[in-house]
Amino acid sequence: MTGTALSVRDMVVTFDEFVALSHVTMNVNEGESFGIVGESGSGKSTLLRAVAGLNVFESGSLTVAGRSYSGSRRDKEFYRTVQMVFQDPYGSLHPRQTVDRLLLEPLAIHGFSDVDARIARALDEVGLGSGFRFRYSHQLSGGQRQRIAIARALILEPKILLLDEPTSALDASIQAEILNLLEQARKDRNLTFIMVSHDLGVISHMCERLAVMKKGEVVETVSVEALEKREFSQEYTRQLLVASEGFRRTA
Repeated sequence: MTGTALSVRDMVVTFDEFVALSHVTMNVNEGESFGIVGESGSGKSTLLRAVAGLNVFESGSLTVAGRSYSGSRRDKEFYRTVQMVFQDPYGSLHPRQTVDRLLLEPLAIHGFSDVDARIARALDEVGLGSGFRFRYSHQLSGGQRQRIAIARALILEPKILLLDEPTSALDASIQAEILNLLEQARKDRNLTFIMVSHDLGVISHMCERLAVMKKGEVVETVSVEALEKREFSQEYTRQLLVASEGFRRTA
């Protein structure tokens, strides 16, 4: 029987007077691929960033692999377990660092010694050869940058990957390659995914269950199978589904 990889209970995040997350509760099982969907401003990225420690949560609880965390305090063990891939591959990589330096930094922080082998393996896993090791990020395409960002996230061998719209900044032709790469990594490493997207098509392809968010609240949690059978309870979920299908038909 699989255990719980990550649990959020009654999480509240506010920015000044604005309530960005209102008593959000979510459970993700070990090895599961879990999606979070909703329109812009629904709170889905705020939730992911609060889990990662990038946004402070005022109240509620976060439990990861049996350990509790509060506010924005995270320790080294957390980042060995949880890594995040951001939406923008241009903004998430330091422009003055080579790929080698970008991949070396987390290994040095966490005290790994076999760095050359790990860097070579990480580049190979994301479909980039050793020839990319000493390039700078400005010498890479958007898809190649996102592959480096994924390699950096995987290099510490985490159990949980937080994915914040990991393909939305990329050309459509590249999106499928990156999603397939992520799916292969999940199978190979038995990873747990928590994936934010405004695109229900992407979530349906990648995930087994999903939380539907609206105005800072989770209005429904449903399996992808139930979603495809139209077995859900919220009108808002139906609207999201109709909107995504309409977009795919006309695209």
